[in-house]
This record gives sequence, C-alpha cells and structure tokens, in this order.
Amino acid sequence: MYRFALRPKWILFHLLIVLLVFTMVNLGIWQYHRYQSRTAFNDEVSSRFDLAAQPFEQLVTADTDPDDVEWLQATLTGTYLPDEQVILINRGQYGQAGSDVVTPLELADGTLVLVDRGFLVTGTAVPEPPTGEVTVTGTIRASERRNLGGLTDPPGDLTEAQRLDIERLTPQLPGPVAPVFVSLVESDPAQPGGLQPLPAPELSSGPHLSYMVQWFIFSLCAIVGWVLALRRSAKKRISEAAERTAADSPSPADDEPATAPS
Repeated sequence: MYRFALRPKWILFHLLIVLLVFTMVNLGIWQYHRYQSRTAFNDEVSSRFDLAAQPFEQLVTADTDPDDVEWLQATLTGTYLPDEQVILINRGQYGQAGSDVVTPLELADGTLVLVDRGFLVTGTAVPEPPTGEVTVTGTIRASERRNLGGLTDPPGDLTEAQRLDIERLTPQLPGPVAPVFVSLVESDPAQPGGLQPLPAPELSSGPHLSYMVQWFIFSLCAIVGWVLALRRSAKKRISEAAERTAADSPSPADDEPATAPS
C-alpha cells in the first residue's frame, strides 16, 4: 500500500522532513542549554551581588581570575586620573542613547582601577570626577570582549572606545592596571550630577525555555504532517484503484445471453 513512498520524489520528501526535525530538535536542545547557562549565571550573581562590600585589595591581586570575583561588591580608596578618562560610546540605558564614563582610580600602591562612573545621556557634558581622595563602592566586573561582528577600536591611544577592554586600554595608562574594573554604586565624596548609576544585572530566565518548547512542538508538527501526507496519498491511491476496478468490471446487463429473434 505504501510502495509509492519509495519513489524518488517521496524519498526527497522524507529526507526534507528528517532534516527539518533534526534541525528543530537541535535548536530546542540549544535553547535548553542557553536556559541552563542563564540559570547558572543568575545563581552566581545572586550568591555574590548581595554580599557585603569588601576591600578591593583583599579581593583582587594581579593574579586574580576575574571570573572568581565578578559581581562581588568592593570598596576602594584612591585618586581619580581625569586626564586618562575614556568614554565608552554607543551605550543605551532605559531607552536612552548615550555613553559610559570610565576614569582610572589610582590606589595607594599605584595600581590603577578602571571605574565606570555611570551612564551619560547623549548631549550632556561630561562631569569631572571628584578631586582628592575618593572612596568608591561598586561592583567588580570582568573585562568586556568584542562580540562576533562587533565594531573594533582604532589603533593607538583611545579617548573613546566601543567597550571596556582592560587589555586594550592598559598600554596607554601610566601604571599597572587591575585585571577587573568596577561599576560605581556609591562615591564619597559624591560625584557631580549628570551621570546615571548603571542598573543591576537582570536576573530573568529569559525566553529560552519557551523557545525550546516551541521548537519541539514544531518538530512534532512536522512528523504529524509527514504521517498525514503519507496516509492521505495512500487513501487517494486506494480510492483511484477501486474506481478503475469498478470501471473495468462488466455490468450485470452484459452478462445476460442475447435473446433469439422472434
């Protein structure tokens, strides 16, 4: 009954369905892995972000792995170097376009810590950092990296940059640079107005789990459609065969003997 399914065009149809199902199932698995990664990220941030702030020098040394301390809260005291300030362009926050202002803070031992002082709406003048000794409380962050397809910074010293890449900025700074930067939460003395604090990390699970379910449903739909297509074609062929058989069979009248003429 299903021998027609071995014809070339049907074999191509089977292969297409297999390819679609394979692709969609793998996309669903990929979304599940992204969900797991997001959940692990949320757990890591939650376990660190709400801890009490600790002295920066106790948390970070030149050999510290940034992943081991990211999202911890730290306090550090030093002096800003406004001449070494860098503006991170093409930033956005709460629907507003702007930039982040990054200023190195020189600690007592000469180490420079890059401090993201906050978000600045486009068209606003960059406020100068507080002068003299400043105590900063903020969130430790790992160096930013260029994503696939992201813009690159030009060679040489930068006053504007696409991202806070510590390794990229280190050669233009006048001293050893910490392997992490700090996203400012509080400053004593307070910095001038104009800069908006950076938001806390978003800890939602995202749409990955629902996307996973959707891809699996699409896979099931493809399989059901394949089965229905086979059954419909088989029924059509059975019906056509029955009609041909009926057309080829002699009618009852044809079976009666002819009567002799009177």
